[in-house]
Amino acid sequence: MALRVMEIPATIKNRADEAQTRRAAAYARVSTNHEEQLTSYAEQVGYYTDYIKERPDLEFAGVYTDEGISGTSTKHREGFKRMIADALAGKIDLIITKSVSRFARNTIDSLTTIRLLKEHNVECYFEKENIHTFDSRGELLLTIMAGIAQEESRSISQNCTWGQRKRFADGKVTVPFKRFLGYDRGEDGSLVVNEKEAAIVRKIYEMFLDGATTYAIAKTLTAEHIPTPGGKEVWSKNVVKSILTNEKYKGDALLQKVFTVDYLTKQKKKNEGEVTRYYVEGSHKAIIPPEVWERVQAEFERRRRG
Repeated sequence: MALRVMEIPATIKNRADEAQTRRAAAYARVSTNHEEQLTSYAEQVGYYTDYIKERPDLEFAGVYTDEGISGTSTKHREGFKRMIADALAGKIDLIITKSVSRFARNTIDSLTTIRLLKEHNVECYFEKENIHTFDSRGELLLTIMAGIAQEESRSISQNCTWGQRKRFADGKVTVPFKRFLGYDRGEDGSLVVNEKEAAIVRKIYEMFLDGATTYAIAKTLTAEHIPTPGGKEVWSKNVVKSILTNEKYKGDALLQKVFTVDYLTKQKKKNEGEVTRYYVEGSHKAIIPPEVWERVQAEFERRRRG
């Protein structure tokens, strides 16, 4: 008996193959707050707004942005997360961005997100690399490019770490001035005593040596409406203790107290000997005489034993 084959034409078209207007959104990001980067950021927004609106096959669905956010993780990128949520909700068919590195420098993040978008019929287009994620070559090329971008991020992180450790080795001291009580930043970046705040630091040391607990000191400072180093109204005993045990108040500086464990997660850890530390004596003007600071440390130990 002769084999008979009948062709049954498709009646449902693949959404990606349909000649229809697609709702397109763009994603723009810069990873620092430097002025030249912000100029690039504004240019990206303007460029992609015009790019989409001028295309007859595209319907403008907005430009999603993140400014001054690192690209190594999508965790804190609110614009990115909002865009993905809108895409999964069926509001976006196509996402356009400048390059793979603008999308994410973490290979796992980028591939996981793109596969999730593909499952919801949302395509991504990376202009610089000319990658379409619906293309048969898309995922292979994307894996390669994202891996390169991640390696670039690792290299940048290593360079930053090297520069920071070189400053430590040279004895250059800095503090988070906006959250550090008693010192202002000098013209050359040095620590300059803020006498108004220094009076609060001296008061904390005097109260402690007079027998007050860190909890009692915190309660007193809160009641007197003295703002914390971070500008908050309520003091905690831990903030008081950090002031009482910080060697910078006696004019010295222990550098590299913490270090970054993973350049992708930005996870930091207290340095317990894993990497080199540097102790700089007399690096800046003291607020508390060294002998008074040592008395406070001895009093901490006495109370701990008691």
